[in-house]
Amino acid sequence: MQVLNDLSKLPHINNAVVTIGTFDGVHLGHQQIIKQLKETASKVEGESVIITFSPHPRSIVGSYGGQVALLNTLDEKIFLLDIAGIDHLVIVPFTKEFASQTAEEYCKGFIHQYFKPHTIIIGYDHRFGKNRTGDYHLLEEIGLELGFDVKEIDEQVLNEVIISSTRIRNALLSNDIDTATQFLGYPYFFEGMVVIGNQVGRTIGYPTANIQLNTDEKLIPSDGVYAVTVRIKPNVDTQLFGMMNIGFRPTVDGKKRIIEVNIFDFDENIYGKTVQIHVHAFLRNEVKFSGLDALITQLEGDAVKAKELLLHLV
Repeated sequence: MQVLNDLSKLPHINNAVVTIGTFDGVHLGHQQIIKQLKETASKVEGESVIITFSPHPRSIVGSYGGQVALLNTLDEKIFLLDIAGIDHLVIVPFTKEFASQTAEEYCKGFIHQYFKPHTIIIGYDHRFGKNRTGDYHLLEEIGLELGFDVKEIDEQVLNEVIISSTRIRNALLSNDIDTATQFLGYPYFFEGMVVIGNQVGRTIGYPTANIQLNTDEKLIPSDGVYAVTVRIKPNVDTQLFGMMNIGFRPTVDGKKRIIEVNIFDFDENIYGKTVQIHVHAFLRNEVKFSGLDALITQLEGDAVKAKELLLHLV
């Protein structure tokens, strides 16, 4: 997949078949659209193109106040779309100026000028341009004028995209990892750097890697203990089993929400390295124990359960 960030340096794209969207999550609903995009490109001997935006449009316009809980960072989205087999991913900087284009300017001065599309695949309810005045029918009219086809994404597929995104977010925020995995088509994951913590875990036989997230826009599952696999970049093909705690550690201090991972049978120094955490199962809620001995007993049980689950899930 070719990742393109500069509209002024786009290569010639043969019979471009284009779709546009945020594709946050690149979940099973999105994958149906990608399948249609690739099939159409194959039929016309063309190349598949996804146009997406960074930052997320909702962080620039609307009533969201800049706070967007994303299922994917941009790097994660690139990774997933590459696996999906797209020919070109075009990342367009989304600014207030870009959002202020009229619908006609968007169609003619952006899509047609830069991509010369053979076909545009778009949802029946897609809105674009200033004040969201552009729609599928306007795009059809301009397509007839400028010589490109417009294909509609099936309403059922679009509904699945909306339902999937909502279900995934709700599931991750309510410890329902099974549902999130089902709708994503893969275990939810996030990345962060390993930083030095207070090292209490090391003193009780359960050393943990404290994770500092790469972005504050990434949706993080709700507080609790999880069975996870860990990949230490750049060796993302090697996965390690572990258990993760998200929360305030009420038995220890209870002052700051943290993400910490105990990697089983592992004692390497990975401070400063970036790790990828894949969430496979929810084990239990975070609770306050009577003391460290009670905590240690619980962690022993958590580790046994996590290993059993991961052996069956991975």
